[in-house]
Amino acid sequence: MSTPELGLPMAVPAPDLPARVRIYEVGARDGLQNEKATVPTEVKAEFVRRLADSGLTTIEATSFVHPKWVPQLADAEQLFPLVSDLGRSSGVHLPVLVPNERGLDRALALGARHVALFASATESFAKANLNRTVDEALAMFEPVVSRAKADKVHVRGYISMCFGDPWEGPVPIHQVVRVCKALVDMGCDELSLGDTIGVATPGHVQTLLAELNEEGVPTSALGVHFHDTYGQALANTLAALQHGVTTVDASAGGLGGCPYAKSATGNLATEDLVWMLQGLGIDTGVDLARLTATSVWMAERLGRPSPSRTVKALSHKE
Repeated sequence: MSTPELGLPMAVPAPDLPARVRIYEVGARDGLQNEKATVPTEVKAEFVRRLADSGLTTIEATSFVHPKWVPQLADAEQLFPLVSDLGRSSGVHLPVLVPNERGLDRALALGARHVALFASATESFAKANLNRTVDEALAMFEPVVSRAKADKVHVRGYISMCFGDPWEGPVPIHQVVRVCKALVDMGCDELSLGDTIGVATPGHVQTLLAELNEEGVPTSALGVHFHDTYGQALANTLAALQHGVTTVDASAGGLGGCPYAKSATGNLATEDLVWMLQGLGIDTGVDLARLTATSVWMAERLGRPSPSRTVKALSHKE
């Protein structure tokens, strides 16, 4: 008998935490873009559908980055039409990554209504990932955001290297705040604070969130995106929840890393996050058993076990 059938985890709420958390699922994009082998389009589409069937309502579907840079997601034009009906029939949001106006054109042509941009808090990562300075990248994003908002499209801004950079080391908080404010000022609806190489700790998380509030960026506009390189992702998530954050990025089965930062390991596993949130009595709308089965299914297609501890425990797979 599995632990959920036994009534575990036992729900014991902690004080001053949100009643509900929105999980922003990134496995189909951030997870699969880091795979060495290209996953067939039909498998990606089935992955997205299974994630939706588990109760996830925000699933980042793909990326409209030039195929030269992310060949694993070169099939964006083929994939998106295979899953776009989920938005119409089930109310599932299917955001897509767009790097520039050309990417936005491609996404809008297929009917995407939620897009995301990828900024950097550091010059080194901006050069490696965007081949631009931080300010040049922000200038490139301005017309993308302006056009998207004119078309009533929801815009998310990712900020990478918010807590540490593999080339520059510690990242000053004021540096992160400057980029966040620039994205909010140009019209982004929400921001995702990325711990790209997984070096954040809880105090750092809460201090950054407090500084953003001081500078006029509301907690309601903020999400968090933690990698588990040093085993801190859940602790950092709890720190963010204590501050009032209600959007948490996660990747089914713990898939993903970052192709431009080799020290980055996998994202926070969605199953590990759901287990913790269920134990805290926080609603996610996710069926953990279905989600675990989905990650086991995908792991079989990738030819290796999921790194998620919860997936291993619930599926009895090592």
